[in-house]
Amino acid sequence: MARITTPLSDTQIKTAKPNNKDYSLSDGNGLYLLIKSNGSKIWRFNYYHPLTKKRALISFGSYPEISLQHARKQRDDARELIKQGIDPQEHKADLEQRKQEEISSTFRKIATDWFKVKSGKGLTESTLKRTWESLELHLFPYIGDKSIFKLKAKDFIKTMEPLRANGKLETIKRLCQRINEVMFYAVNIGLIDANPAAKIKDAFENPVKGQMPTISKQELPAFMQALSMARIELQSRCVIEWQLLTMTRPTEAVSARWAEIDLDKQLWTIPSEKMKMRREHIIPLNKQALAIIDIMKPISGHREHIFPSMKPPYSTPMCSSTANMAIKRMGYKGKLVAHGLRALASTILNEQGFSPDVIEAALAHVDANSVRRAYNRATYLEQRRVMLDWWGDFVEQASKGNVSLSGNRNLKVING
Repeated sequence: MARITTPLSDTQIKTAKPNNKDYSLSDGNGLYLLIKSNGSKIWRFNYYHPLTKKRALISFGSYPEISLQHARKQRDDARELIKQGIDPQEHKADLEQRKQEEISSTFRKIATDWFKVKSGKGLTESTLKRTWESLELHLFPYIGDKSIFKLKAKDFIKTMEPLRANGKLETIKRLCQRINEVMFYAVNIGLIDANPAAKIKDAFENPVKGQMPTISKQELPAFMQALSMARIELQSRCVIEWQLLTMTRPTEAVSARWAEIDLDKQLWTIPSEKMKMRREHIIPLNKQALAIIDIMKPISGHREHIFPSMKPPYSTPMCSSTANMAIKRMGYKGKLVAHGLRALASTILNEQGFSPDVIEAALAHVDANSVRRAYNRATYLEQRRVMLDWWGDFVEQASKGNVSLSGNRNLKVING
C-alpha cells in the first residue's frame, strides 16, 4: 500500500526547529523541506531523470524567500517537464545561461562580433571604416546597450526617425542593411530564433536614385579656370586633377602611394585590396598625371602617400572628402562632386568614339554579365594608354594653356 504523505502547512514550517542533525519534512510528490542543523530551511525536489531513470535532486531555494505555495508551483512545473522528457536541472541551467546571454548580448557586443567576421571578407579599409562609423554615429548611442533579445522592429525604426526627418533616406537604407546583417548574424550563431528587423526598410520611403552631380564637356574649361584660381591648398588642387586625369574614385585617388608608381613604365598599380571590385587595377599615366607627380614630389616624396593628410597624423592619406569640400568652395555645390569627374570623363570619351570596353576598363568597372566577366580578362592596357594620353591632352586644352596644374610648373601654394 502506497504511503500517504500529509501536505505541509505554513504553521508547521514556521515552527520547525533545528536539531543536532539535518532532517526533512515532506510535502508529497517529491517535494520536501530540509531543516539544517544551523537553522536554515531549504526546499528540495526529488525525482527520477526522465531519460536515465536515475534519482536526481534539485534545490528550489530557501524558506521563507521561497514560500510553500511558490515551492509547490516549482514542483508542479518540474513534474510537467519530466512528463515531456526534460530534466528540470538541465532546464534550469539553460534558463540561467539564457539569462546571462540576454544581459551580455547587447547590440553593440553582437555588432562587434559581426564586424570582426565581416572584416575578414576582403572589403576595403575605407568601406569597413564607413560601416563601423555609421553604427557608432547613428545606432550605438541609442540601442548599443540594449539586449539583442529585447530589440523589436519599432526600436530600430524609432532610432532612425531623426534621419527620416532630415531627408537622409540613403543613410537609412544603408543602416537597414547593416542592422539586418548584425541581426541575421545573431540568428546564424544560434543566439536568437528570428530577426525582428527583417522588414524595417519597408517602414521608410525609398531614396530617390540620381546620377552623381557632374558638369558637361562645355563646362570643363570654366571648371579648370576655377580650379586654378581657387583659394584651396595646393595638395587639394593636385588631388582633384589627379583624379580627373586617372579617372579613379576619390578613395583610390587620395590613397595613392609612392611605392605604387612605376615612373620608368609610367604606370600606377593599385593593389586589389584598395579597389572596390577587389581586383588589381593598372593605370597608364599620361604626361599630365606625371606632371602632378612632379609637383607633389617635393611636398610628400619623403612620405608613404602621394597625397598625405594635411593634419596630424601625416602618415595617413588625405581624407577622401577633401576634394568634395574643395569643389564646394569653388562654387560647384550641387553641380559637381569628385565622383562625378569619372562620369564626365566617360561621357566625353564615349562621345569621342573610344571603345566602351576600354572606357569601362579604365573606370575599373566589372562586367555585370557573370559569363562575360569570367571570359573577358582583357585589361586593354595599351588601348587605355592611348586613350588616357588623348584624355590628358583634352583636359590640358580645356584648361586653356596655363590654367591646368599639369600645364604650369611654377605654381605657388594658395592658402584657403
